[in-house]
Amino acid sequence: MDRVNKMVSERPVVIFSKSSCCMSHTIKTLFCDFGVNPLVHELDEIPRGRDIEQALSRLGCSPSVPAVFIGGELVGGANEVMSLHLDRSLIPMLKKAGALWV
Repeated sequence: MDRVNKMVSERPVVIFSKSSCCMSHTIKTLFCDFGVNPLVHELDEIPRGRDIEQALSRLGCSPSVPAVFIGGELVGGANEVMSLHLDRSLIPMLKKAGALWV
């Protein structure tokens, strides 16, 4: 859990993903289209990725990827991110975290 907390504090937006997950790809594309440069951790490509995935599950991420953190706080997965986007709350959240300046 401490490792996850350290990882999410490294940038305003952190995404835990798997390279083969289509929903992870969609979320990464959404943030890049906004001009956000998220830190992406591909759990299937990094050492101890499985341990991190289990820690994300314990935090409440279900499914465990994509798991999106903004400003060090867990936002959730694809459903939560898309809901925030449709509610027009995602961009203000990104600005508040310092991930967008426009």
